[in-house]
Amino acid sequence: MGYEVLARKWRPQIFADVVGQNHVTQTLHNAIQNDRLAHAYLFVGPRGTGKTTTARILAKALNCRNRNGSEPCNQCDSCKEIMKGSSLDVIEIDGASNRGIGDVQELRDNARYAPVRGPFKIYIIDEVHMLTREAFNAILKTLEEPPPHVKFFFATTEPQKVLTTILSRCQRFDLRRISVADITSQLRKIAEAEEIKVSEDALLAIARGAEGGLRDAESALDQLISFRGKIIEEADVLSVFGLISRAQLEGLADAILDGDIPAILKAIAGINESGKDMQRVVLELLDQFRNLLIVLHAGKKIDAFDLPETQIETLQKQAAKSTDGRLLRIIEILIDVDSRMRYALSKRTMLEAALLRASRAATVATIDELMEQIAALKGTSGSGATATVQEIPAAYDIKKKTADDLKQLKAAWPGLLERIIKGVPNARQYLTDTVPLNVSETHVTLGIDPEFAGARANPENPRALSFIRKTLSSFLKRPVSIDFSRLVEKTKPLPAKGPIQGSPDKQKYYQNPSVRSVLEAFSGEIIDIRE
Repeated sequence: MGYEVLARKWRPQIFADVVGQNHVTQTLHNAIQNDRLAHAYLFVGPRGTGKTTTARILAKALNCRNRNGSEPCNQCDSCKEIMKGSSLDVIEIDGASNRGIGDVQELRDNARYAPVRGPFKIYIIDEVHMLTREAFNAILKTLEEPPPHVKFFFATTEPQKVLTTILSRCQRFDLRRISVADITSQLRKIAEAEEIKVSEDALLAIARGAEGGLRDAESALDQLISFRGKIIEEADVLSVFGLISRAQLEGLADAILDGDIPAILKAIAGINESGKDMQRVVLELLDQFRNLLIVLHAGKKIDAFDLPETQIETLQKQAAKSTDGRLLRIIEILIDVDSRMRYALSKRTMLEAALLRASRAATVATIDELMEQIAALKGTSGSGATATVQEIPAAYDIKKKTADDLKQLKAAWPGLLERIIKGVPNARQYLTDTVPLNVSETHVTLGIDPEFAGARANPENPRALSFIRKTLSSFLKRPVSIDFSRLVEKTKPLPAKGPIQGSPDKQKYYQNPSVRSVLEAFSGEIIDIRE
């Protein structure tokens, strides 16, 4: 007999061997013991979690002549035939290859005949979601009212594609992703039996790369044995599967939490030179900061998350450096860059920019922290103690800073105006007779002449507005937005309608109703008279 790969050699043959799916195996065990067997079962879950394997074990248990409780004996002819795939009573069908209505009609016709050896004729349909709608509809009647000797076991990774009329006729079992701890434990058991020496860090790296699929992890171990022989270290796993080491991952997380930008750039350069997948690095960091967030809230309750005990101490030290608000901001940045990186021309540049933003988010105080400090300062003042200027954060001195900015902006406004109009001549129509009215941390308000307020309330030239914003942001050394506000009119007092001081000619015109109405409308006065 030729070489048998580890995934097939170590495939579970009894319910007790199934890893990480106790909620499924316990239910099936009780159903067999109490003789409460349904006519159709649907096994749902990600790849490599044991869907088809569980269906085969259940098929063996139902047709086994020497069953031990609910477990098949694996020694009788029926069990051996099922394990070899040659049983006439257990028919395995690939839903992707036999998806048409003709295939289902043949299945339906054959289901009427009694089983050859065991009490049941069992149909195992893998990837059942691949069947066509017509095929599903053709099997509905048989599925709802099958002959007493027929059982249907379906397996799928995409249950949302299965018709609801099929789902309602099955007992559904959702198989979970297998935990890193369970995968590591199973790989260690296989390595010992195969006399392979694998380091703990290497086992953990394989389990991380498997993403909850035990079959993937076993296949990876098989490949590594071919690559390195009897001794496997973490570096071997990383080089074969493009992962970064746990030490690199923890070092990068430390650099982000400490705001150490040189260390971040150096780590990314090393990752890039070793040919690692940058998007995979983002996913690894997301998982790391997710674990930090859970450790921060769960403390030493390691059953609250899927992590080996060796990582808990490191995570607790890192979590002590930060708060949940900062960790949430970092996670949001990583989620954003993950969604955009697949379309990026330079993934390295995008990752560097994202991690620099993350390091800033890790070191800049959140609003909640600032409010706590303000409350603490108020409490200190109320107790009679005196707070020194050095104790007050710079963020609280915004009012004085913006007042100084407004003063400087008003002084420099004529020069800025000239620069803006020179760069974008169209800006002249928005900025003529304007003055800076107010400056905040993020906003500049420009006052405009009341006569032109309506025309400038909603400027429609995006290029001009963009250039104005850039010029003001450059001057104030921070990004700001702009808007326009009407200046308050200052009315000039007109001479009274009674006796008027001045030349007789001016008095005559001031008394003229038409002239006076014009002067009142424009808040004007008579400077000179020419006839």
